[in-house]
Amino acid sequence: MDVIMKGITKSFGTNSVLKGVDIQLYGGKIHALMGENGAGKSTLMNILTGLHKYDAGEIIIDGKETIYDNPKVAEENGVSFIHQEMNTWPQMTVVENLFIGKEIKNKFGWLNKKEMEMKAKEIFTDLGITIDINTEVSLLSVGQQQMIEIAKALMTNAKVLIMDEPTAALTEREIEVLFKIIVNLREKGVAIIYISHRMEEIFKISDSITVMRDGVSIDTMKTKETCVDDVVRKMVGRDLDDYYPEKNSTIGEVIFEGRELSKKGIFKDISFTVRQGEIVGFSGLMGSGRTEVMRAIFGIDELDSGEVYLENTLLKIKTPSDAIHKGIGFLTENRKDEGLILDYSIKENISLPSIDGFKKKGIIDTEAEKDFVDLLMKRLKVKAQSSELAVSNLSGGNQQKVVLAKWIGIGSKVLILDEPTRGVDVGAKREIYQLMNELADRGVAIIMVSSDLPEILGVSDRVIVVHEGSIAGELGRTEATEEKIMSLATGGY
Repeated sequence: MDVIMKGITKSFGTNSVLKGVDIQLYGGKIHALMGENGAGKSTLMNILTGLHKYDAGEIIIDGKETIYDNPKVAEENGVSFIHQEMNTWPQMTVVENLFIGKEIKNKFGWLNKKEMEMKAKEIFTDLGITIDINTEVSLLSVGQQQMIEIAKALMTNAKVLIMDEPTAALTEREIEVLFKIIVNLREKGVAIIYISHRMEEIFKISDSITVMRDGVSIDTMKTKETCVDDVVRKMVGRDLDDYYPEKNSTIGEVIFEGRELSKKGIFKDISFTVRQGEIVGFSGLMGSGRTEVMRAIFGIDELDSGEVYLENTLLKIKTPSDAIHKGIGFLTENRKDEGLILDYSIKENISLPSIDGFKKKGIIDTEAEKDFVDLLMKRLKVKAQSSELAVSNLSGGNQQKVVLAKWIGIGSKVLILDEPTRGVDVGAKREIYQLMNELADRGVAIIMVSSDLPEILGVSDRVIVVHEGSIAGELGRTEATEEKIMSLATGGY
């Protein structure tokens, strides 16, 4: 299936999102779509699949002008969209999620559960997924849920497959499996639109690249005829210096310590320290227990045993509220469900943990609150017309900045960042790294969980590797390499 989109424009009220975008997709090719957060990439794809109607332009599919009424019609015609944010039903099983709207029934009209389970197992085998299909989705990690989203899309026999940050929550091993699947689909003639902020992936997997900036398609080029610096320059409109800014903060005394932290069946005897001004990276395969340790420290999940100390004081943390009041902030990997209240405004989300500081005689000083939020929005370069805009209207990367602003604003002594740059463009990533360095300069102790090995190596002062719920090893900044981290993460030495 070949797709041509010409001069596509789209406005939401007075906000002009697309100002004339051209893109051409061909069967059997992988076409990367790149741009900063808010450039209009997702909006363009939502127009292609019928979620939004464009204001001007035309869409030509296989030589015929085509408009899909909604995403379901698009999917029925072979155009499938794997969104960056999960679209699963947490309280339903894996197999139930896979067949929502596509249920298999017997001749009597009853659900043919045996047939659905068999088909689910077949596609999981093809994808190399080892998840129990009868597991409740709420019990799965973000990475596992992402693999389910990919499986759902591949069950539709898609001719055009749109993938929006498909590897953001996947491990290196899972990414390798996914790339094999993508190459196989390309060989079968599927046209693939690949949206990602990970440059190494783009140059490894794509045949061509279209760069968008501020709602306009800047350029389209063959991947083998361009380079990272050229793509970045077109994305941000300027040259970008080092991706990982130099860190010069002075590392002080130990400020945070976890001692023999354990949760049965998930992690055991996790002990580590973090110093003032230090960034400690936690690496490991998905499901190794990295995120679960952080959730327990923050009081989201309960520890079976172990102790947490801040400034040599034993903390009793039963809830996230306890952790916040003790000076611990936590940017969750699942911003949609756990990091934000989507129906609330940007202002309400950012100021929520700090709201007591704006109260005078029980009444909120709204002017001071607004000044506080506006300052943080400006510092983190959140792209929005107003702080009163609902967070649900922001791009994924700008939502991530709002979550980060929330924890910076409260003045945390210890900041846990779980996948802090997931779904964030290259320019915004550097801004977040720079912000982390500034926080470290102020003496904040930072714990960063990341599946991105170049990020772990580029940002961390020290790397702790977790394997099957235990610390497999610790590496200093100068000795850490991708090979050493992966060796430890997979049970080697």
